[in-house]
Amino acid sequence: MDTLDAIILGIIQGLTEFLPVSSSGHLELGKAILGDHSVPEESLLFTVVLHFATALSTIVIFRKDIFDIIKGILKLQWNEDMQFLVKIVVSMLPAVIVGLFFEEQLETLFSGNILLVGAMLIVTAALLFLADKAKDTNKKVTFSNAFVIGISQAIAMLPGISRSGATISTSVLLGNDKTKAARFSFLMVVPLIFGKIAKDVLSGDISMESQNFTALSVGFVAAFVAGLFACTWMIALVKKSKLSYFAIYCVIVGLIAITVSFLN
Repeated sequence: MDTLDAIILGIIQGLTEFLPVSSSGHLELGKAILGDHSVPEESLLFTVVLHFATALSTIVIFRKDIFDIIKGILKLQWNEDMQFLVKIVVSMLPAVIVGLFFEEQLETLFSGNILLVGAMLIVTAALLFLADKAKDTNKKVTFSNAFVIGISQAIAMLPGISRSGATISTSVLLGNDKTKAARFSFLMVVPLIFGKIAKDVLSGDISMESQNFTALSVGFVAAFVAGLFACTWMIALVKKSKLSYFAIYCVIVGLIAITVSFLN
């Protein structure tokens, strides 16, 4: 992987981690358009580096919230911060179960199945359209909401379903405040990312040999900067009910993907 490839992949990861267009779906479409040999294969280490960069960008954006939550948790009381932590844990359960028991089945879906990607992009668009029409409220995410949002996060493991789009839309459709929904969506994925990183590191599959550390570095920076931009932008878009623009984009790309799948 050369430096330019690393920058491009870093930017794609940083943007699509937060924008509701499905990073996995776009990667599959890219492979189909350019051919597997034309798209640089991401090493496990490179993937870990990019995920770490986007997790770090989330922490930077929500640093005040995270610091306040940690202070509240250290009081060892059943306060709002401790309850928020428990909600995050509850939201993680569906994705953890799917990741532990259905990892091999999921991997089989990431094999250039353009029809599936197109169909799931249409589903993502429908969720975004519905969420954009929902009325704004002051309601906070409840424990039952957290589990339902977690289920949508687990479903978003399918290529073409946007994680941020699915979780924010689900939260808003449950009647939660749009800003609080975006905040919960972005914070709930941070532990999962670090958990996945730890699993990959401890698996022993990561090799440090023959690695292009320049590519790793520029990929990290690109993903981090793009993540800062995308996360901030996405929060503003949710607050202003502008998700329909991404819904239109997902419909167009989804229909193109479905058409191409039938022509091939």
